[in-house]
Amino acid sequence: MDMPQQQPYQGFFRRLDIVDWLYAGALITASCIALFRFSGHMDYYEQIVLLLAAPTFALLGWNWKPIRMLVLLLALFSWCGITQYAGVLDHANSRFLLKYLFSSQSAILWMSFLIFLSTLFYWGGLVLRSALGYSIGALLCWGSVVMGFTGMLLRWYESYLLGSDIGHIPVSNLYEVFILFSMITALFYLYYEHKYQTRQMGPFVMLVISAAVGFLLWYTVKRDAAEIQPLVPALQSWWMKIHVPANFIGYGTFSLAAMVGVAYLVKSKGWLADRLPSLEVLDDVMYKAITVGFAFFTIATILGALWAAEAWGGYWSWDPKETWALIVWLNYAAWLHMRLMKGLRGQVAAWWAVIGLLVTTFAFLGVNMFLSGLHSYGTL
Repeated sequence: MDMPQQQPYQGFFRRLDIVDWLYAGALITASCIALFRFSGHMDYYEQIVLLLAAPTFALLGWNWKPIRMLVLLLALFSWCGITQYAGVLDHANSRFLLKYLFSSQSAILWMSFLIFLSTLFYWGGLVLRSALGYSIGALLCWGSVVMGFTGMLLRWYESYLLGSDIGHIPVSNLYEVFILFSMITALFYLYYEHKYQTRQMGPFVMLVISAAVGFLLWYTVKRDAAEIQPLVPALQSWWMKIHVPANFIGYGTFSLAAMVGVAYLVKSKGWLADRLPSLEVLDDVMYKAITVGFAFFTIATILGALWAAEAWGGYWSWDPKETWALIVWLNYAAWLHMRLMKGLRGQVAAWWAVIGLLVTTFAFLGVNMFLSGLHSYGTL
């Protein structure tokens, strides 16, 4: 007699331990408390997002254990910063912990420093074949993720200290989205590092994150971009809160795939061949990163069209930003089509991913620099 097969989800839940359930319970409790205390300041959609956050992060923490510690540290550091402010924004310049650690600007400067230092140690690990160098690089990368997201959360809080009509989620300008891009790219890299049990992709991926942080610091000094500004009318919409993060998951994973593509090309030429993961691993990471990016970029494009219909009266206007977003989408749609239908592999796939980064960079940044249109509020 055939035994009944166990459903996959049953096996998954049986693997959970008491710590997993305590983690989920803490998230649900925190969400309920936040909803009870602050629902009066939220619209209907924000309340839904808050309620969905608990099961979402519970699932993430169950499937990737480091997320649990990340959530705990972000909650702790954000709480420390908020209590230090005590409702007074000027405390950022007078209280030690805020001035040197927990204000948004301090945390983001720490993030930047840790990113550069992590890149240095990852390359040291590659050049010197040092497991210690790789380990320190990974630890520093995790530290940068903690400080970067802490900085964003505190910037969100600080915006409300300036005024309830000024407060907004920090994804509204180039300064804020470059932080978001750096953190998303780093976090996805750390996930793939953990999944494939190799840190040898780190030197390449950290280069694109360091480049983003370098631009962020230049932009901060050049435009005094760290100052929190009120939202322009076009951005005063709840669509921004979901469209922009979805967009930058796409940008971050596309960039990650491109740098893994660079590693693939380097190894396929015989350079550093014994110091990099196998071509099969690099190819698989490249494929999965592009798949994730394409899914989120598609969602972001649909959300953007709905937002445009609400803000400007039409779903599509062939604005330069929209046109280049479509070009990015078509590029990766073609890449995935060739992969799935024609078995695209090897150097052609890697070169395509690398060239895709140039297309993505122009859509992300070049349009803001050289073209104008309905998205002109994002210009340099």
